[in-house]
Amino acid sequence: MVSEEVDMAIDIAQEGMDLAIEHLNTELSKIRTGKASPAMLSGLLVDYYGSPTPLNQVSNVGTSDARTLTIQPWEKKMLGAIEQAIFAANLGLTPMNDGEIIRINIPPLTEERRKILVKQAKHLGEDAKISLRSSRHKAMDAIKKAVKDGYPEDAGKRKEDEVDKMVHEYTDKIDHIVDVKEKDIMTV
Repeated sequence: MVSEEVDMAIDIAQEGMDLAIEHLNTELSKIRTGKASPAMLSGLLVDYYGSPTPLNQVSNVGTSDARTLTIQPWEKKMLGAIEQAIFAANLGLTPMNDGEIIRINIPPLTEERRKILVKQAKHLGEDAKISLRSSRHKAMDAIKKAVKDGYPEDAGKRKEDEVDKMVHEYTDKIDHIVDVKEKDIMTV
């Protein structure tokens, strides 16, 4: 019974670590690299008849070329609300409304802006590592509690080593993901 609790705690820790990686990838996709990507506007909420609604539920967001995002609302009267949402989000982007479609030109990144974005990516990586350590801590507490409740000490030590190895693997994954994003940002 106690060994099942230990295995369940490790599985929960691994789920938490997987979620940390998933969240990191989602957040990094929002950091622009000088190329237009609809992901840059994910999470943007538009006032749709009084309720905040995700942009992709009131319009079609796409790219017309490497440096231009296009937003085509399903209702023309949403053009103004979408423009306001983009300005309010403070993304550093300027929407151009032609009465049918909104175009956003993505300006090339300056060296200074690239360095700021790299710092932001590294910060997101550190946040993900904090999440890993939190999951590790919960698993270790569960293992220590199980040892107190009669789980063999040597088996508990092996489980702790297993959790540490898992944390190390996930930390390496996070470092790799952040390094790839950093190269992407710094590539002109």
